[in-house]
Amino acid sequence: MIAAVLLLLTAFCCALIAYWRTVEQKSVREFFEFVLPHEVATHPSARADLLFWITRRAIMPFLLIPAGITFVVAVGYATHVVVGRALGIHAPLLDGPPGPITVCLFTLTMLLAYDISYYVYHKAQHAFPLLWELHKVHHSAEVMVGITKDRVHPLDELMNRIWDGVIPGLCFGLWTLVALDPVEVTIFGINVYIMRNILMMDFVRHTHFKISFGRLNTIILCPHWHQLHHSTNPKHYDKNFGLMFSFWDRLFGTLCVPEPNEDFTFGLMDRNVRDYQSLFGLYVLPLKEMWRHIAGFARAKAGLAAKKGTPS
Repeated sequence: MIAAVLLLLTAFCCALIAYWRTVEQKSVREFFEFVLPHEVATHPSARADLLFWITRRAIMPFLLIPAGITFVVAVGYATHVVVGRALGIHAPLLDGPPGPITVCLFTLTMLLAYDISYYVYHKAQHAFPLLWELHKVHHSAEVMVGITKDRVHPLDELMNRIWDGVIPGLCFGLWTLVALDPVEVTIFGINVYIMRNILMMDFVRHTHFKISFGRLNTIILCPHWHQLHHSTNPKHYDKNFGLMFSFWDRLFGTLCVPEPNEDFTFGLMDRNVRDYQSLFGLYVLPLKEMWRHIAGFARAKAGLAAKKGTPS
């Protein structure tokens, strides 16, 4: 409950800041029109976001949330067993419950592990056609309304959770060799990963609010920089893949800094972009496109095999 209140409060404050910087003649009515313009609220993309968000809420508790926990714990346990046997570690190196320094180090390394895991998978989504067909669901939004952050195909989400089991799972498994029960830092009773979601403003960065963090942009990926990632401008393609931290993009050469208050056009350049503005398009069309790629690859492979078998 506290996390939800903080999330809404953060979004409201960001909207107020963006409005104050953008609009000269200010009023309460104009503020709400700025937050959710009529042309955005009535756009087919916004309607698709709402319907998709409602249906995903029904799926998350039964599939996606348990999957994320299961894979991290499974890889963590396997890492604990294999590395423990290889190094001859049969009991945690630290006796008793972990102290505050251990807990803070554990939390920091887990945050970094989750963040680099996201960056790697996000780059793969743009590089490999099969993954891109799923990720296109997220990029097909032509307007950004906050809940656009959840415009992610369930199969894409599941695969991401499976991948998250690798790097964070390894990190978690190594930590269990150090302390038997490392737990995450909580801030005012809020789990640090939930706090991360609030700080990275995932809701806000999927709006049109051009929020920048100033000098902190060198560390934290601000909403405006992520909005550039959704731009249809070719010069913005495959840029700003980061989740919370911006230094991964700088380190791997994928950072693109927008001009102050730069506007973007969101969506896909594909001719069938409007096909993604319905539940059928968001759930079923990506699977059909994936099958088309698989069938085309199979035909090409069969043709190549037949050509090699043809006598000269």
